[in-house]
Formats: sequence, structure tokens, C-alpha cells
Amino acid sequence: MITAYTPGANNLLSMSNAIRLGYRRSLRFNFGILAGFAAVMVLCMIFSAVLYQLLPKIKIVMQVLGAVYMLYLAWKVWKSSADLHTENGKEASVLSGMILQFANPKIYIYAITAISLYILPVYHSPWAMVGFTAILTLIGASGSFMWALLGSAFCKILAKHTKLVNLVMALLLIYCAIALFL
Repeated sequence: MITAYTPGANNLLSMSNAIRLGYRRSLRFNFGILAGFAAVMVLCMIFSAVLYQLLPKIKIVMQVLGAVYMLYLAWKVWKSSADLHTENGKEASVLSGMILQFANPKIYIYAITAISLYILPVYHSPWAMVGFTAILTLIGASGSFMWALLGSAFCKILAKHTKLVNLVMALLLIYCAIALFL
């Protein structure tokens, strides 16, 4: 639950989209997050044993790639406009939400930790794996829906202080990038 609701790429971008577009119009992106999250969870469940053994060997590569991506997101958030209307009707798509999941290191850490520490040592049936994959997906992706709801609820207040909000969100993303190495 903590991982699902702490600031990260999904949550900050969900909030940003909801501020710009409103909750309803940001749902496509969030459903993309949900679909991508499910795909990553399935892959992590299937390959958890192998990934868990390889993690120490590929850890630095994942950290660097994840940090670079989060710094890129921080730059995009910082540079985003105060205009609450989309440019040329451009909205975040389901596909962009899905693709984000494959580049989001927070999900891999969440999945590998939960699966390897809490599920695989105790449960071995295929039905248990399917059930836990669904539960972990819903818990993990629920944070982005909540952040989008909060973004849309506070959009008028946040719009008045766009530069400050963008700065805080960008700094949180920078912190997330740095935290990968701590």
C-alpha cells in the first residue's frame, strides 16, 4: 500500500493529467497504467525466480536507466504549461500509460519484493499466482487513480500556483531518482 500511494512516476503524472484534463479525461491514461501494471506483474510473477537471482547483476543498470527516466519526467513536469486546456485536443493515451509501466523501476521493485518475499515462499498453485497477481495489480495501480482524483479535485487551487506545484512535483521526481541509489 505504501508503494502504491507514495510519489512516483505514475502518481505524479496521473495527478498532472487530472489537473490539466479533469478526472474523467485522465482516466484513459490511468487505465493504461492499470493495463501496463498488469502486464508487468504477470511478467514479474512468471520470471520472478530468475529476476531475483539476476537482480544484483543488473541492479546498477536498472538504477541508472530508472534515474535518467525520472529526471526526464521531472524536466517535462517542470516545463509543463499552466494552461489547463490540452493543446490540439491532445490527451494522454492508454498506450502512453502502458508504456510508462515498462520503464518504471518502482513497479519492478514492488513486484519482485512482494512476489519473492510474500507469495512464492508460501503459495505454489497457479490459481494462487493468478489471484495474487490480480490483487497486487489492483493495489499497485490504485495509487494513480487516487492521485488523479486529488489532482482534479484541487485543480483550481493548483492552477493558481502552477509553477510552484510543478517545481514540487519535479523535485519529488528528482528525489525518487536519487533514492534509487540510497
